[in-house]
Amino acid sequence: MNKKVSLPEKMVKSFYLFFCCVLFFMMGFAQETVKLSGKLTDLETNEPIFAANILLENTNKGTFTDENGYFEIKLSPDSYKLVVSLLGYQQITKEINLKADKYLEISLKQGSESLGEVIIKQSKKELNLRSPQMSVNTLNASDIKKIPTVLGESDVIKSLLLLPGVSNSGEGSSGFNVRGGAADQNLVLLDETTLFSDSHLFGFFSVFNPEAVQSLDLYKGGIPAKYGGRASSVLTIQQKKGNKKEFKASGGIGVVSSRLVLEGPIQKNKSSFLVAGRSSYAHLFLKLIDNPNSAYFYDLNTKFDFLINENNSLTFSGYFGRDVFNINESFKNTYGNTSTTLQWNHQFSEAINSNLYASFSDYYFGLTIDFIGFNWESGIRNYALKYDFNHYLSENIQLNYGLNASYYQFNPGYIDPSREDSGIIEKQLTKKYAWENSFYVDAEQQLSEKLNVSYGFRLNSFYRLGQEKVNIYENDQPLLFNENLKIYEKAPIIDTLEISKGKITNTFFNLEPRISASYQLNESSSVKASYQRINQYLHLISNTDAPTPLDVWAPSGRYIEPQKADQFAVGYFKKFADNTFSLETEAYYKNIKNRLDYINGADLIANDAIEQVILPGESRAYGLEILFRKNTGKLTGWIAYTLSKSQQKTEGRTPEEIGINNEEWYNTGWDKPHDISLTASYEWSKKWQFGANFVYQTGRPTTYPNGKYSYNDITVPSFSSRNSNRLPDFHHLDISATYVPSKNIGRDWKTEWVFSIYNLYNRRNAASISFSENDDTMRTEATRLSIFGIIPAVTFNFKF
Repeated sequence: MNKKVSLPEKMVKSFYLFFCCVLFFMMGFAQETVKLSGKLTDLETNEPIFAANILLENTNKGTFTDENGYFEIKLSPDSYKLVVSLLGYQQITKEINLKADKYLEISLKQGSESLGEVIIKQSKKELNLRSPQMSVNTLNASDIKKIPTVLGESDVIKSLLLLPGVSNSGEGSSGFNVRGGAADQNLVLLDETTLFSDSHLFGFFSVFNPEAVQSLDLYKGGIPAKYGGRASSVLTIQQKKGNKKEFKASGGIGVVSSRLVLEGPIQKNKSSFLVAGRSSYAHLFLKLIDNPNSAYFYDLNTKFDFLINENNSLTFSGYFGRDVFNINESFKNTYGNTSTTLQWNHQFSEAINSNLYASFSDYYFGLTIDFIGFNWESGIRNYALKYDFNHYLSENIQLNYGLNASYYQFNPGYIDPSREDSGIIEKQLTKKYAWENSFYVDAEQQLSEKLNVSYGFRLNSFYRLGQEKVNIYENDQPLLFNENLKIYEKAPIIDTLEISKGKITNTFFNLEPRISASYQLNESSSVKASYQRINQYLHLISNTDAPTPLDVWAPSGRYIEPQKADQFAVGYFKKFADNTFSLETEAYYKNIKNRLDYINGADLIANDAIEQVILPGESRAYGLEILFRKNTGKLTGWIAYTLSKSQQKTEGRTPEEIGINNEEWYNTGWDKPHDISLTASYEWSKKWQFGANFVYQTGRPTTYPNGKYSYNDITVPSFSSRNSNRLPDFHHLDISATYVPSKNIGRDWKTEWVFSIYNLYNRRNAASISFSENDDTMRTEATRLSIFGIIPAVTFNFKF
C-alpha cells in the first residue's frame, strides 16, 4: 500500500487546536446578547423563502434566510426596525422592542401577477458590501422572464454563461467553464446530491427544469469550507417545495418541449408534494413522415416535505432524467442521471441548527451499434452522508461545521456482442472504488463596524480501494519516452495484481484553508479579498474541450495524483443612487497542480490502462471581471465583461523528455481573452415586457495544420503547436417579448405568451473548422461547421 500524506498529521492537529482556542477566546469576550429568530414563508404557498434579506435599519446587522426559511441574529437588547425583502416580493417593515429572545413567523406576499421564469439577479444586494462572501451569483425563480434562449426554452446553464467569469466551449456544447477551469472542475449539487452530467441532447439544454427550481448559487471563488472536491466552482441547486395550503399546477408548451408541475398539500400546513415533468417531442413529428430516427429527452423532479414539529422536518427529493437517441434502429444511445436525497432538519437549541443528508447519485451511459454488433455500458455511482451544523456563538460570530462521507463506484466500461457474428469479445474494464471523507469548520465574524471576516478549513481524506486488476510496470512508470523519435510510448505491463475492494491501496490526506474578508469603505462601497485551497480527487477522462456522455470518471490512485488548486481574489464593490445601479469588479489568479494532460494520439475509449496515455501537468488562469447593473425601474439589466487568460503546461519528467508542446504554456480549449455580455429587460406595460441580450467572445483555441507532405502516395498533414490558432470570434443577439393577457387579473387561471428570436442577425458561428484536400484542384480547403442560425420560437405558459 502506498500512503501519500501531503501534510503531517501533527501539524493538522496543532492547527485545529489553535483554531479552537481562538474561538473560545473570542466567545469569552462576547457581550450579553439576545436572539432574534424566525421563519419566513410565502403567503400564498406557505413554502419557506430562501436567501431573503433580513436587515436592522440604521445598523450594520443583518442576515439571510436559509433553505428552510429560518434566520437568526444575536443582538444587544434595544429597539430596532426590521426590514424583510426579496426581489419578487413586497417588502415589509416591522418595529421590534427586543429585550429578550424573540421568535417571529413572517409571510411575504408576491409582488407580481406574472408567471414564474428563471432570471439572473444578485441575491443579498443590501448586504453584499458587508458580507465577506464574494464571487457568488444567484438565480431565482421570479416573476419576470429576462433571458431569451435558443428555441424559447429557459435554461439555467445558458443563463449562467451571461455572468462574468463563466463561459463554455460554444453553441451546443455541454458543461461550463468558470474562471478558466475545465468543465469537470465544477461541483454540481442538486439538493446537496452530486450530479455528474448537467446537459440534455449533448449540451443543447441543461438537466434543470426551471419550473422545479427554487434557487441556484454559483460560487466562483471564496468557496465556503463546507464545499470541496472540485478545483474551480460549486453550483448548488435547490428544488422547490410544494404548496402546503392548496393544490396548484403550472407548465408550458414550447417548440421542442413541454413541462408540467403539480404541487399541493398532503396534510394542510404540515406536508406537501411537488412533481414536475418535462419532455421533448420533436421526434414525434419525424414519425409522421415515416422517419425512423429519433432524439429526445425527458426528466422528472419530485419533492415531498413533512413538518414533523417545530424542531424537526423531513424532506425527500428525487431526480430522474434520460436522453434517448435512435438512428435507423442500428444506433441506440441512452444516458442520464438518477439522484435521491433524504434531508432531516433539526433545531437542537436556539443557537444550533442542523441538516443531515443521505443521498444517492448514478450516471448511466448505454450504447448499442447493431451494424458493428456490440453493446456498451459505463457510469459512476455515489453514496453520500453529510451532516452540517449552524452554530450562533454570539452577536458577532457564527460557526458552521460538519462531516461528509462519500463512497464511489466507477464503471469505465462493459462491452458485449449484440450479434453472434460480430466478432466482438465480451469485456469488462476494471471497475474502481474509492472513499472520500471530510470535516470542516468555518467561522464568520464581525471584527469591527467596517471589517468582517470568514475563515476556516476543510480536512479531507481520499482512499483508493482495491480492484480486480492493478497493472504493474517496471520502475512504476506506465509511460516511456523514446528519445530517438521524441515521442511517448506505452510501457509494457510486467504483472497484474488482484486486490480486494475492501482493502485501501492509496491514501491522500489534505488540509484546505479558506479565508475571506470585507472592509466597508463607506455606506456605498467596500473592498474584499479571499484565498482558497481545494483538492480534486476525481478526474474526467476526455480528449474534447467539452464533456461528452461517453467520457468516464477516474479516481486518484497509484498513477494519478489529486489536483491541487489555489485561488486568490480581490474585489471592489459599489452601489449608486440607493442601489439603483451597482458595480462589481474582481481580479483573480488560480493555479492548479497535477492537471491531467494527454500525449499526442492518446486513445481514451475502452482503455483499461489509462495511465499509459496521460501525464501530470499544471494549469493557471487569471483575469479581471466587471459587472455593472441597473437594478430597479422599468429598464433593468447588466453589462458583464471578462478579460482573462487560461493556460496549461506539461513538463517532461526528466531533462531528456520534451513533455507536451515542448514544455511550453499553451492555451486551454476554453481560453477566451475577451467575453462581453449585455442583458436588458424593459417592462413596457402590464401586458408587454421585452428582453434582449448580446454576447461577444474571442474565438476559442484550436489547432490548424500548417503544412503537409507525401509519404508513399499518402498525404500527411503537419500541425502547429497545440491550440496556437483560434476559431473566428463568437457573437449573437437574442430578443424576446412576453405578452400577459389582461384577463389574468382577478382569476386563478393565468397565461402568458413568450415570443423569442435567437441569433437575430443569423450569425453562423463556427463550432469547428475542418480541413480536406480538393480532389480536383489538390488544394487544401477549410470547411466551417455551424450549429445555429436564426431561430424564432414561441412558448405558451399557464398556471392555475
